[in-house]
Amino acid sequence: MRENPLSDFQLDERLARDSDLVTKIGLCELRLMKDARWPWLVLVPQRPDVTEIFDLTPLDQTMLTFETVLVAETLKAVTGATKINIGALGNIVRQLHVHVVARSEGDPNWPGPIWGYGTAEPRSAEETKAFAAKLLDALAP
Repeated sequence: MRENPLSDFQLDERLARDSDLVTKIGLCELRLMKDARWPWLVLVPQRPDVTEIFDLTPLDQTMLTFETVLVAETLKAVTGATKINIGALGNIVRQLHVHVVARSEGDPNWPGPIWGYGTAEPRSAEETKAFAAKLLDALAP
């Protein structure tokens, strides 16, 4: 019998500190970054000791792609963003995670990158809950 890979999954402490759980989609945890400057989501595959996309099984790679597209389409629909940025950098937090960020003309540092720009601005608990609810409604079948 195969062991459940979810049982050994542990979220990196920095991702846990810098984001709030919205939901678990299937393969990934969907998390909202604690920075109100951008609608900024993170997908974290619930697999232990994975740092690169190619560390995932082929099936998990397919699921990650599917979930990334699903979340990107949902984020664009919810925000009306000009552009959706998707990236898996991992230079600081090694645990595999995929950023999905809604960008619009005139947002902070448009059209430049968000990484390393300025200081994060907190979002209230009410704003977090309301945005998460919009996402969940849009993700529902």
